[in-house]
Amino acid sequence: MGYTVYLSEFELQGMIILWLTALIPQAKPPHCNDPNPANCVSAKPAQLLLLLSSFVLMAIGSAGIRPCSMAFGADQLRKSDNNPKNERVLQSFFNWYYASVGISIMFSVTVIVYIQDEAGWIVGFGVPVGLMLVSTITFFLGSFLYVKVKANKNLFPGFAHVIVAAWKNKHFSLIPNNIFDGWYSLKGSKLVTPTETLRFLNKACIIKNRQKDLNPQGLAIDPWRLCTVKQVEELKALIKLIPIWSTGIPVAVAINQYSFNLLRAKTMDRHIISSFKIPAASFGVFGILTLTVWVATYDLFIVPLLSKFTKQPRGLSFKQRMGIGLAISCVAIAVAADVERRRRSVAIREGFSDNSAGVVSMSAMWLVPQNCLIGLAEAFNVIGQIEFYYSQFPKSMASIAMALFALGMAMGNVLGSIIVSSVDNLSKKGGGKSWVSNNLNQGHSDYYYWLLAGLCVANFFYYLLCCWVYGPCEEEKTWDEEEEEDMRKELKSMASPNVFST
Repeated sequence: MGYTVYLSEFELQGMIILWLTALIPQAKPPHCNDPNPANCVSAKPAQLLLLLSSFVLMAIGSAGIRPCSMAFGADQLRKSDNNPKNERVLQSFFNWYYASVGISIMFSVTVIVYIQDEAGWIVGFGVPVGLMLVSTITFFLGSFLYVKVKANKNLFPGFAHVIVAAWKNKHFSLIPNNIFDGWYSLKGSKLVTPTETLRFLNKACIIKNRQKDLNPQGLAIDPWRLCTVKQVEELKALIKLIPIWSTGIPVAVAINQYSFNLLRAKTMDRHIISSFKIPAASFGVFGILTLTVWVATYDLFIVPLLSKFTKQPRGLSFKQRMGIGLAISCVAIAVAADVERRRRSVAIREGFSDNSAGVVSMSAMWLVPQNCLIGLAEAFNVIGQIEFYYSQFPKSMASIAMALFALGMAMGNVLGSIIVSSVDNLSKKGGGKSWVSNNLNQGHSDYYYWLLAGLCVANFFYYLLCCWVYGPCEEEKTWDEEEEEDMRKELKSMASPNVFST
């Protein structure tokens, strides 16, 4: 909970500073109507520093609020890992949480943007500040009602201990798992022997000499030479997830094609009726609406129906939902490529080959199916990812599970930028036209979309391979809370002055 409060404060402070740059005249350069920016007065270093500081604070806050708040919200519901009804409630929570994020984005790009355009930046920035202030105060006032799960603050040092200990003990011979006294685990722990996967790491928890390795209380004297079975299994859980996690990066690339869709919408007929024209930036709303409608339909109607046949409380397994999302993303990008081929053909036929600003007679409603498919792919794959990560980690690693998803989305944005830059440079070699030119009619963004479609197809088969390597998916890992408390006591004792003496 503490992290979420701090991150909310960072976000609020950043938004307040951004609001001040619009509210205080001295916080920004004087207004300039000259069409040539070179003739306007540049911002002073202090003004730039104030603006950048707001961006930094908001970036820190937003980067942590979503994964932390999602994990914290799930902790309020996850009272028993073995209760099927509670498992169903958790699934609904993840579905509706992600849908609520989509609705909030839809609200911000419509209502908030409209307020900023009509009322100016002072009111436009003031409204989000007020909403964030109410959100932070409300969260703080409800603190006495929350279920607070203690996080393992020594998680990453524990990972380092396992890696170093396994390397230092590389000359040890692995012992059979039925020799329980040979493995180091805490008293009362359910994890007394390591699994057979990633067996090299098992050497980190082998007790070679009890007199030299353990103190009179039965705790490890040197954590850099001996770790518990639980520490080893935590690191294994993270390593095993990395391949499946990597399959979510191309999905993020497919989802984040906003700039190309915006450019295409501007060159197409966006009229629904003669007097109403859909803004080019609003076509992404169709994807959000699809996601929201599907989440409601799936959670309320499809899951109860499917669970009768699959015998699973969530209807479809995590892997099935993620795989379906990957398959739909392939179809979505292929549809986008075909629509762009048609749009470009119409533009050339109507004489717009040298002009990307011209509006062709083709209706922009052709962009709706691909946006709806992207929203559906996101509903299947992304929410499936979140549930999968959360279920495969102990409660103490819940924030890491959520952060994995956010990191995958960030990596997708980076990969998308690299792909666009590479396609631009390679397609211009030999004096050719760039496929991703700002002039869509001179470029070949349909080729770019077919390239992405090929990447999505390859990623789908890579995902199938990763699922096969991962093996059977345990719907919920068994991690004992008493064991976590013992771990904290052990790590605390390790920090005492005489622990590392031999």
